[in-house]
Amino acid sequence: MKKHIILALLALFAVMSLSGCGYNTMQQQEEEVFGAWGNLEAALQRRADLIPNLVQTVKGAAQHEKSTLQAVVEARSKVSQVKLSPDMLGNKQALAQFQAAQGELSSALSRLMVVVERYPEIKANQNFLALQHQLEGTENRINVARQRYNDAVKAFNYAIRSFPNSLTNSVLLHLERKEFFEAAPGAKTAPQVDFGTES
Repeated sequence: MKKHIILALLALFAVMSLSGCGYNTMQQQEEEVFGAWGNLEAALQRRADLIPNLVQTVKGAAQHEKSTLQAVVEARSKVSQVKLSPDMLGNKQALAQFQAAQGELSSALSRLMVVVERYPEIKANQNFLALQHQLEGTENRINVARQRYNDAVKAFNYAIRSFPNSLTNSVLLHLERKEFFEAAPGAKTAPQVDFGTES
């Protein structure tokens, strides 16, 4: 009887010590990183889904702007080819490649919006206005999703490095640090605005 009580106490102690070691917390935080990444991918997919409609709307009114339209289509195609699964979120090179493809698409879309400014008939087109509004909303969602992903990564990376979680991770889990979604190269430089006026 005494042996059963000792075993029960040892089991209770083991369970209590495991609950304080961060085992479940670290796994929950890794799942939050994966969930935030999934939300970011969903927002990026929404943008990619809007692009063909946007291109078709502009194509009808600005046929001689084919190079700009082609750049958008090619950038969208490149984005769809660069896949990044949640288990690759610790791979800095893979994340940089993914971000570069997304940056090219953002740049091509910016050039497309400049083209649109030259054509009042496009800006007056109700389909285009609706698509432009959806695209702007999607860009805002992407920004929020990036911030939430980075917040989840920050919490996770801290959790696996803090004591006693770091011990639990090194002995039991072997979870790897995740990479942040960083700004595109050149994002820190203010854009040059040229209104075509000469001094």
